Amino acid sequence: MPVLNCDVEQARDRLESAGVDVSAGNTDHERWRASYEGATAVAYDNKVVIQGGNPGRLQALLEGSSGGRAHVYFDGACRGNPGEAAVGWVIVTDGGIVTEGGERVGRMTNNAAEYEALLKGLELAAEYDFEEVEIRGDSELIVKQVRGEYDTNDPDLREYRVRVRELLTAFSEWSISHVPRDINERADKLANEAFEDG
Repeated sequence: MPVLNCDVEQARDRLESAGVDVSAGNTDHERWRASYEGATAVAYDNKVVIQGGNPGRLQALLEGSSGGRAHVYFDGACRGNPGEAAVGWVIVTDGGIVTEGGERVGRMTNNAAEYEALLKGLELAAEYDFEEVEIRGDSELIVKQVRGEYDTNDPDLREYRVRVRELLTAFSEWSISHVPRDINERADKLANEAFEDG
């Protein structure tokens, strides 16, 4: 549950500028509250608490533009192949973790889950207005497909690759690299924890 120490009126203005409905608080202690993409922000004096299973997008809106470069770690997990799937992501800068999370994404193959995790990480990095992304994942297949080193006969994976490449146009520079599972441990853990949350 992210807690943002901030000017709550400026935070409110950011949300309203983004088209998010902001309503009065439910108690005397709440200044205002707003819901967006499965999460709710509650403002108190000098802080905003974000609740819900998907706080990353709301947090990105509240914190405003970040710019600069970010490292995006992604991982997909399946219980069976195909099977119930979940994704995990972590976005990191020199200042530490910007946002992280995991969620269930339905029934699909493991490779589709990896792409879903990558898409989620890239969407959030774009919402935070990062200019450059260095992407890291432990799926060699996905990394090589995105770089154009591997092709695929699977129409679903081809469509995922097109969507990823479209999202990458939002960044002035990007790179994607395969990393060992232990380097991607946090995203892997968040994907697996998402199975327990639902």
